[in-house]
Amino acid sequence: MTISIGEKLPQATFKEKTADGPVEITTEQLFGGKRVVLFAVPGAFTPTCTLNHLPGYLENRDAILSRGVDDIAVIAVNDWHVMGAWAQQSGGLGKIHFLADWDASFTKALGLDADLSGGGLGVRSKRYSMLVEDGVVKSLNIEENPGQATVSAAATMIEQL
Repeated sequence: MTISIGEKLPQATFKEKTADGPVEITTEQLFGGKRVVLFAVPGAFTPTCTLNHLPGYLENRDAILSRGVDDIAVIAVNDWHVMGAWAQQSGGLGKIHFLADWDASFTKALGLDADLSGGGLGVRSKRYSMLVEDGVVKSLNIEENPGQATVSAAATMIEQL
């Protein structure tokens, strides 16, 4: 079952690469008492994710934060090494959180997992964005086509803020 607006996010622990190595970040640490924009991609370094989805959030970071958002995070079913390399390569390091849901446990708990084995990717996340306030989903935008980033784009999120 897919998470819905008004529901609390499930507890999870992500990994994020830092200069000192990987750190664990829990949902409570990231979302507790905060207003956070979270968006998910099927995979770091994949075409739509790298050329369209992520750049929109990086380019509009200040506009999003100026609307009372405390933090922005991207999540993918990749390991923390890949997410760290993507953060570095994209210029997003230190600007937003690049979270590894390495085993897809958070993604599956949300009901937003997708079997992309046909394309050689295995279990991944659907492409989505959400506004989360103190751990509760306030808006949720799920793409029907993983090759598009319109419904879950930064521009859509800015309109919802």
